[in-house]
Amino acid sequence: MDNNVRFELSFKNISQLDNKLNFCKLNNIKNINIPCKGLIKKDLFNSTIKYISKNYNEFNVTYHYSLYHQYSKNKEKSYQDFLDFVRSSQTNKNYEILLVSGSNKKKNFDSVDVLAYLKKEKNLKVKLGISYNPYLKKYYNVSSERERFERKFSTGLINSIWFQYGTDLKVLQNELTYLMKIAKYEKLNLFGSLFVPSKQFIARFKFRPWKEVYISEKFLFALDKFFDFTSDLVIFYKNNNITPLIESDFSSSEKLDSVYSFFENQR
Repeated sequence: MDNNVRFELSFKNISQLDNKLNFCKLNNIKNINIPCKGLIKKDLFNSTIKYISKNYNEFNVTYHYSLYHQYSKNKEKSYQDFLDFVRSSQTNKNYEILLVSGSNKKKNFDSVDVLAYLKKEKNLKVKLGISYNPYLKKYYNVSSERERFERKFSTGLINSIWFQYGTDLKVLQNELTYLMKIAKYEKLNLFGSLFVPSKQFIARFKFRPWKEVYISEKFLFALDKFFDFTSDLVIFYKNNNITPLIESDFSSSEKLDSVYSFFENQR
């Protein structure tokens, strides 16, 4: 299996995290992402960082830092917490950071604002990842994503772009072309979300669609077509040097085999 794949871990406590990390070790998975959402925020998020740093130095970890979920008391306190987190990443060299605003942006304290603050910091040399949703304008009538990207990129603090999941490859291609043009084809690490289709996944999404995540109706009502699309997405990622981020649960041999099956035919 190509090591150019990342896996996102979901867990409810440190014990469950430890089990999943051991599963990763047994299956030679080195590249992991730790989200900052649901139960994984504040105390559990901070404890996770300490636990992995102390016990699992062999992993290449990217932490998602949600300004919404990590917000504490006021903007000043929240910014200082993030600044300490960034400085710690420089000192320890044991993780990278994906900065996200969160599901509900804080007024005057989202990723655009915070990157502008960071740029003014002296003696701080840092590169961060940012998220990008290619589907907002066409499917959700939100036209600000490109402008927000340009403001983030202009800070000079960006080294990676993480694409939100969606099922329109034409839109994804158009936005990728645009981003590379704005970046003047500067070397950026690209990552793309990937889900393994299943009846359970479809049922959950139909019952409660995720905010600003576009999945075509034809895939929600035809599992075989959803599988075909996922294969096409894997090929698209490979052809455009985009590292897949597996967000589906993979913590059993059966589930992991299901993930790997999409990559076997692309060698």
